[in-house]
Amino acid sequence: MDCKVVNNVKAADRRSKEDKKVLRKQLKASHTLLKHEGICTAPQPTKSLVVANGGLGNGVSREDLSATLKQFGDVESLLMPPQKPYAFVTYRSEDGARKAHAQLNGQKLQSEQNSVTLYLSYVDSVQPKEEALVHFPEGLALVEDFVSPEEEALLLAAVDWSASNEAQKPLKHRKVKHYGFEFRYDNNNVDKDKPLPAGLPEECLPVLQRCLQDGYISVLPDQLTVNQYETGQGIPPHVDTHSAFEDTILSLSLGAKAVMEFRHPDGRVVPVVLPERSLLVMKGESRYLWTHGITPRKFDLVPACEAQSHSEPSVASHSSLTLSKRGTRTSFTFRKIRHKPCCCAFPSACDSQRGTSPNPPSRPSLPSCHADATRLEEEYVHRVYDAIASHFSSTRHTPWPRVCHFLSSLPPGSVLVDVGCGNGKYLGVNPQLITVGCDRSSALVQICAERGFHAFVSDALSVPLRTSSCDACISIAVIHHFSTQKRRLAAVRELVRLLKPGGQALIYVWAYEQEYNKQKSKYLKEHNKQQNGEKSKDLPEEGQEPQKDPSVLTTSHLENNHSGVLKDAGKMTEDKLSVHTNRTAFNSQDLLVPWHLKGRKTQREEESSCRFSSRWEPSPGLDSSMSSDTTNSPDSKPSLSDKTSQIPGGSSVPVFHRYYHVFQQGELEQLCVQVTGVKVQTSYHDQGNWCVVLQKE
Repeated sequence: MDCKVVNNVKAADRRSKEDKKVLRKQLKASHTLLKHEGICTAPQPTKSLVVANGGLGNGVSREDLSATLKQFGDVESLLMPPQKPYAFVTYRSEDGARKAHAQLNGQKLQSEQNSVTLYLSYVDSVQPKEEALVHFPEGLALVEDFVSPEEEALLLAAVDWSASNEAQKPLKHRKVKHYGFEFRYDNNNVDKDKPLPAGLPEECLPVLQRCLQDGYISVLPDQLTVNQYETGQGIPPHVDTHSAFEDTILSLSLGAKAVMEFRHPDGRVVPVVLPERSLLVMKGESRYLWTHGITPRKFDLVPACEAQSHSEPSVASHSSLTLSKRGTRTSFTFRKIRHKPCCCAFPSACDSQRGTSPNPPSRPSLPSCHADATRLEEEYVHRVYDAIASHFSSTRHTPWPRVCHFLSSLPPGSVLVDVGCGNGKYLGVNPQLITVGCDRSSALVQICAERGFHAFVSDALSVPLRTSSCDACISIAVIHHFSTQKRRLAAVRELVRLLKPGGQALIYVWAYEQEYNKQKSKYLKEHNKQQNGEKSKDLPEEGQEPQKDPSVLTTSHLENNHSGVLKDAGKMTEDKLSVHTNRTAFNSQDLLVPWHLKGRKTQREEESSCRFSSRWEPSPGLDSSMSSDTTNSPDSKPSLSDKTSQIPGGSSVPVFHRYYHVFQQGELEQLCVQVTGVKVQTSYHDQGNWCVVLQKE
């Protein structure tokens, strides 16, 4: 046979193999979309396609995907749901869809630093979800292009970052400089009797005079804080301290745009795009009650076509979102020093009108039914972890030795699922394993993705994986966030369901016995260190300084149990949940653990993880699969109460309360033996946690 003919036959054979490979992956993508997203693909050509791997969740921008798709015909619509790994495209003609389907399947698309392989399937129709309009918080206004490019350059040049002085603080997550008055991080306020030698930069005066003339303020500010954020940096959600500053607060965004998230104590969220050179005006409720913050990330989800000017957020839909890469942003925040106590209409958030007791205003009761339990966990677990996801992740960097030992003991190639994976710190411990994580918090799952781990959003009571599909499961500091014995048992059953016969599960829960075998846990030891004036390193998030508030509410004390019979922790003299004092021994099994969003040492940023909009993102709720933490527990999550506390940076934020059921000795084993087809291989106490290793029979 002619050599040229032989080569052509081999080339055709190779193409045939590649085509078959692409077809297999295309079918697999279709199956995945159906199973996890409920998206049905069509067997016959239509005008609409679903583009797997071509979503915002893969880091693909609307501009790059749109440019690629338009090569094959006129595009009628492009729908890119936020945080999803797929997109929908509808062509004006079926011919365009056919060409895209034939030419793009299995092809790579480069978008920014991301390279993805696209797989396209036909769908019968694309129906965008109806989305409710979300209004700005009352008292909030945004004025675009308030300063000119020339004024912007003058203002940026007026800040000398090279000059070091007391009013310039190198914080962990941003640079900050104060003018007029310095905000003191040691007492979270300003020293009103000690103005700084230099006032506000003179370059600011024309801008402030314009604010005065336009009616945004009635008196000139006398304090300025300049923050500079590099790409990927942010600021935690906070309310500027009531007692320190008067009502109206102005914030100029210079150098780059960013998305700022406003959050109401009831859970409402309003993300606002702050364009470069825009002025944000906060008054009344938006200033006093809503927290505002910027999630630390390199890309924001923003409307693809923004209005030139608006005082309300533009009405956007999934079809108009894209990715916007952050640049270096400098904010000028102008405030007026307050010299009398604040008398605002929001006493629950006002430090002038209340103390800083860590107790929630109305403590919840133990749940008496399934509905009560889900409401309690939603308010006192899921929402809290959503609000503190970024800072929670920053405290979760060191894997626990005995968990690592378990992971290292698994055979190479074993399939491991981490149910309640948090930021994924255990997913990379043993690179010889095939690992996947899930968590109820979409923000924590996003952090996993940014770290290169495979993770998805899921409730721990219903993990969307096949039965008997895993060689091993871990549940580290998760099950103690379920508020009834029935739900805790269901969580164990779900772990066992996932295991193959012979597979193992490792479970950690927070222990009621923080002192065991005459050894105090690190949790209690850190309390002693703090009382002796020592500073602790890397405290877990419960490891805050104990509150010196004598009014901390508690329920009746549990008596020492020497009989070996577990007590019913639900039978209390008071059915209200007690509020635990951090770093002290427990006095009840069901309790609320406060989390004060304040810094340690100079500034411990409490960055809230936020999505672009509840209006634009129907993402799953927070966390009931709960990658949680105990004090020493590697993954616990915080309920928003309407109490606030101070954090460094001139702000006050709500005090969070997380629900916990702390386990007594033997309780975890008794829970596990109620599950059929599993045996407890071993159990132990590890630094204030009860732990078991289960094996499926």
